[in-house]
Amino acid sequence: MTRALVALVGCLGCALALAAGASGGRPNAADLESEFVCPVCETTLDQSNAPIAQRMKAFIRARIAAGDDEEQIKDALVAEFGPGVVAKPPGGGFGLLAWLLPLVAVAGGAVVIGLLILIWSRRRPPPSGPEEELDPRLERLVDDELARLDS
Repeated sequence: MTRALVALVGCLGCALALAAGASGGRPNAADLESEFVCPVCETTLDQSNAPIAQRMKAFIRARIAAGDDEEQIKDALVAEFGPGVVAKPPGGGFGLLAWLLPLVAVAGGAVVIGLLILIWSRRRPPPSGPEEELDPRLERLVDDELARLDS
């Protein structure tokens, strides 16, 4: 009896998870608008008010209403406007360079700054010439003044 109850609860949990996953698979217009760039003003669709951006937003909403999934909508927009319409670069090939180059630049800058700090911290002033000896009369006056201040 206990095993049957555990199995039933497990099946219900799986069914709920599948139902939640299925409803979560439907694309969201706001999310898609932030993933595409207006070809005119080169800002994301959610920030652009250009006529072409308005048409692209209407296209996205129409395709969602027609039941297309996210990939189908993305493929249609890329086919229509080219790969430059996607806001984030692809993960492979030349797009990988677009992801890695800023990271390499920041890391390289940090290394350069670290080396400069190391070099500057190890810099010492050039040694001065030999110290001149104090005049014995002046040295005696300084000692007298120091003795007077101590007492």
